[in-house]
Amino acid sequence: MSMTVGDFIVERLHAWGVRRIFGYPGDGINGVFGALNRAKGSLEFIQARHEEMAAFMASAHAKFTGELGVCIATSGPGASHLVTGLYDARLDHQPVLAIVGQQARTAIGGHYQQEVDLVSLFKDVAGEFVHQASAPAQVRHLVDRAARIALANRTVTALILPNDLQQMTYEDPPRRHGTIHSGIGFKAPKIVPHAGDLKRAADILNAGKKVAMLVGAGALGATDEVIAVADRLGAGAAKALLGKATLPDDLPWVTGSIGMLGTKPSWKLMSGCDTLLMVGSGFPYSEFLPEEGQARAVQIDINPNMLSLRYPMDVNLVGDAAETLSALLPLLDQKDADWRREIGKEVEAWWETLEDRAHAEANPINPQRVTWELSPRLPGDCILTSDSGSCANWFARDIRMRRGMSASLSGGLASMGACVPYAIAAKFAHPGRPVIGLVGDGAMQMNNMAELITVAKYWKRWSTPGFVIGVFNNEDLNQVTWEQRVMEGDPKFDASQRIPNVPYHRFAELIGLKGLYVDRPDDVGPAWDKALAADRPVVVEFKTDPEVPPLPPHITLTQMQHLTEALVKGDPHESGIVTGTARQLLGALLPGGDEK
Repeated sequence: MSMTVGDFIVERLHAWGVRRIFGYPGDGINGVFGALNRAKGSLEFIQARHEEMAAFMASAHAKFTGELGVCIATSGPGASHLVTGLYDARLDHQPVLAIVGQQARTAIGGHYQQEVDLVSLFKDVAGEFVHQASAPAQVRHLVDRAARIALANRTVTALILPNDLQQMTYEDPPRRHGTIHSGIGFKAPKIVPHAGDLKRAADILNAGKKVAMLVGAGALGATDEVIAVADRLGAGAAKALLGKATLPDDLPWVTGSIGMLGTKPSWKLMSGCDTLLMVGSGFPYSEFLPEEGQARAVQIDINPNMLSLRYPMDVNLVGDAAETLSALLPLLDQKDADWRREIGKEVEAWWETLEDRAHAEANPINPQRVTWELSPRLPGDCILTSDSGSCANWFARDIRMRRGMSASLSGGLASMGACVPYAIAAKFAHPGRPVIGLVGDGAMQMNNMAELITVAKYWKRWSTPGFVIGVFNNEDLNQVTWEQRVMEGDPKFDASQRIPNVPYHRFAELIGLKGLYVDRPDDVGPAWDKALAADRPVVVEFKTDPEVPPLPPHITLTQMQHLTEALVKGDPHESGIVTGTARQLLGALLPGGDEK
């Protein structure tokens, strides 16, 4: 039997090291699915409930493995459904290839059913490489370029395949003018800045007396190097959310997350430093960095496009984080520990504050208690993910990372609905490691519940059953509710914010998973114990209080004024705001505020 174009594509992806594809079938891509069937498992196909979730899985696969993530969908609606998950990969600089079907070549341009201009559709999200195949001899270099560009540029690429072409007999390109003869293979190069630039950076860092570091996802493979440089400089280090696993939180000079979901020590670190070293981070909120002109600054990033973008840097170093920090270390002077001791006192006090906050009374459960109780129970090799929304605040602040753990979420896009597909991809990539996801009820209803069916379909394939999803059920789109109050001065709009109360734990039981329901604070810790020890995947539903504010570590007077305005206008939950944990707002209003 001759090899079809679909057969060749499957074989070529295998040659590129791809072993797993996430997607959903349809007649526009049947030629490739037939080839996947004939390949007898050389590429494992994971069937998501929705194409968007398949794209999130491909993005998460790239994040948790460093490999090319691949998703596949049919023409028309299947292809368009991929877009949100692909933007997640693009904004977080992950190598992902989307393979999508198209109508037959003879139908294109004829207003045919499910005919969408897919090249135009993907032109932004896969702008560095999106092409539609038109002949069998063209497919080889399209696959090769799509894979290589995605890996080399850490970006999204797309390959569009008309359905009639997929069934045609594959032909290698002939040796004649107008043909392309491509090959496979890519290994990231070793990139280190010039010696002179390293010296200029070292001079700035050596001159500083109060050095702050900000590390992001680009430093995930450079934990030892970051620690060595921080120790030499006597620096404190804050972490962008995608870089949460870069540094363990048991180091006294690690201030935790930064920004809207960040900590007070990170705020004080940035507001008090005279020198900034940023490593592998595209953290977007400049107002949480030093004031312009306050600090001299050095940035290290593998992507030149991200340099001097958030803060005007004195020296920009293009290079791999680990290699560049190793080259920089011998040029740095050892500093005293005075600045670090000051930072350490702030960090110690902050953890005490978080403990107090987590144990504050709420109705019925304080959401901070959920993550506070989980943190010390986490297995040392676990993989964590969170959805967007208020749950991400508690993930960012209350979870203390230790060496050996991994964590990620939808960062640049901050999309709802990524938690469960991320967790699924993580478990397929590392089936022996426990995976824990945190998700709000809004995102759970949006699409995560459906992906629990995917868990039910596949979990018995995994070498260990450890897979736990914690759901914060507060019947509220909580992050937006508080943004309305604090940013706009508007009271909660129940018509847009209130969502149905759904028994998520019972749904889990219905489809063969384990479900737990918790509505008492003292039961939170034992519930996590049961979930982490279960013999099958678990959904733990926590009935949490929506009036616990997921707010920034430093509240401006304007934000406090807006909240007051919302209350004056008649917020429907005014009493809960005032009597619940509103003292946290007052404690965060001014640096040094005391909420006890």
